[in-house]
Amino acid sequence: MLRTNMVFLFFVVFCALGVVTSQHKARKLFQELEAEQERAKQLDVEFGQLQLELSTWATHPRIEKIAKERLKMRAPETARLLVAKPVEGAQ
Repeated sequence: MLRTNMVFLFFVVFCALGVVTSQHKARKLFQELEAEQERAKQLDVEFGQLQLELSTWATHPRIEKIAKERLKMRAPETARLLVAKPVEGAQ
């Protein structure tokens, strides 16, 4: 009887240690999951900010300003413009 009780006691202690270990691992994984979800939210915010910045950099007035100031470009005079008309029947 004593031997059977010792086997059951060993089995119960072994199971209890297994439960504690698995709960600890589950909590650790849950913490990692929350950290990664927070990182994903931060990356989404950063992506939105970068898209906004990109749209700001590519606006027509900004490009025209850079062309005039840095590249010294200007619009051609209307007298020097030549308008090409499409030939009928050609595609």
